[in-house]
Amino acid sequence: MYRRVGAGAAALAVMIMAGGAMADSNYSGFPVTLKGYAGNATTSVSYTGQIARHVLHDSLKVLAGTGSENAKSAAKVEDKMLSYFGKESGREIVAPATKGSFVILQTEVDQISGGKDLTGKIYKGTVAGMPGQMTGGDLVKFWIKKASRTNGGYDSRNGYNYPQLISKYIMGAVSYHQAVDNYLDEKLTAGTKPNDKPYKDGAAYTGKEHSWDEAFGYFGAPAHTMALTAEQVYGIAKKKDLVAADFNKDGKVDLKTEMTFGPAYYASAFDKGGKTQYLHTIMGAYLEGRKLITAANGAKLTKSQRDQLINHAQTISSNWETVLAEATFKYAGSVYKDMAKIKAALDSGESTSKALSAYIKHWGELKGFSLALQSGRFDLGKVATKMNRLIGFGPLMPNLSQVVDIDSSGRYVKDQGSSWGEYQLHMLKLQTLLSQSFPIAAKANDMTAEISTLTEALGDGASAEND
Repeated sequence: MYRRVGAGAAALAVMIMAGGAMADSNYSGFPVTLKGYAGNATTSVSYTGQIARHVLHDSLKVLAGTGSENAKSAAKVEDKMLSYFGKESGREIVAPATKGSFVILQTEVDQISGGKDLTGKIYKGTVAGMPGQMTGGDLVKFWIKKASRTNGGYDSRNGYNYPQLISKYIMGAVSYHQAVDNYLDEKLTAGTKPNDKPYKDGAAYTGKEHSWDEAFGYFGAPAHTMALTAEQVYGIAKKKDLVAADFNKDGKVDLKTEMTFGPAYYASAFDKGGKTQYLHTIMGAYLEGRKLITAANGAKLTKSQRDQLINHAQTISSNWETVLAEATFKYAGSVYKDMAKIKAALDSGESTSKALSAYIKHWGELKGFSLALQSGRFDLGKVATKMNRLIGFGPLMPNLSQVVDIDSSGRYVKDQGSSWGEYQLHMLKLQTLLSQSFPIAAKANDMTAEISTLTEALGDGASAEND
């Protein structure tokens, strides 16, 4: 039902990959084409601001796990988290940090790009999947406050893992949203940021060059991705493959060009299973689009050139959307399996602590990605409505309570939820909905084969809602 690109996009990726580590397979070194430029720059490529925002996101996720119920400590944690969400100078890089031989070159955010924030770039619409009519920025600030006042950012009473909620939502509400609903949308129109003028006064790049570069930066892939396998790109994110990351062989990982960040990490995670090619399809489209803009040599793009560029943008947008759908599908399956483990522990009288922790973590990932999926260019309509109803505002807890609202003072309002089995069925219905609505193929943690058995076991108690 959504806008999709056919097999040609994947074929393009394979064709580019076949060239191996070709000189023109890196997203770097594109020349200055701007007419009349009198500066010293030798390349028009620039997307350091987007990399800085990935680092702010990674650092914020770590900080969200340092909350405390001690009021004084909580206030300090909240202030620090807000400094990474907002704009401030002198912020150290909390993550990604050096791990053994995997040495990170930069130690401060400003060494990548100065004065960057997340709050100014986040989705500004109302978040329909959470109560309170909050905007994207309001929701993250709400979660930051809650995380700072919760030991380790983990709320076992209401069922919230704040590092996961904050991280997965920002991946969509900042990175995905800015790329597909701004730089690959409005900024590709003929009258916006034209290619025969600088993006801004004094810049070494044209309007279209920089718009495309910034969209690429939000994807978070190493510049030399086309010379790597999906497994190598995944290993870079995990800080396990210095050889693959270190393109210039200086023994360090330059976050500006050599690191894997969130969106590209998830694309590579699904691709390494061999069923999909999201990573290289998206990367290939970015490269071909940039080559097209460079070939215009500082002139306005013709209608034909812009049409081709829009096709590349569509390839990127649709595949990125599908990656988010894959992630939502995966964690719906994780939640289903966690609930089965909790039930087994309860039935046998064993401790549910470990299973409950995993359940709350996976639910946070599920909820965060489901909200991220809704922050793109297109309104998902009934699919989003059904998805939000199936997941709810909070996970069903073992005592069958569930968050249903947030009051005017910011406190959670809980009520009796569905049965344990029915909420499990919601996860299977969600996987079915996603399979029917998006061209997902990896389908990690696919549990839909159990839908008939569970429905039969629940009998008349199985709700027909959202069918």
